[in-house]
Amino acid sequence: MKMSVKMSVKILSLIKGNSVVTIPELADKIGVTTRTIERYVQKLQQDNLLIRIGPDKGGHWEVVENKNDK
Repeated sequence: MKMSVKMSVKILSLIKGNSVVTIPELADKIGVTTRTIERYVQKLQQDNLLIRIGPDKGGHWEVVENKNDK
């Protein structure tokens, strides 16, 4: 599946601004479905760009900063 870099940047930017933001809130702010956000979040987690800390309720997101190690 082809992922839009623009969409990924928007999601990461919103999460940086609010680490406890929910998937429905992200979907509402960006103007896409919750399923779309779920797919992007899953891909960002696979790429080690995003980490979920704690449970679904009460946890928060953590954006992994690029350390320029490549």
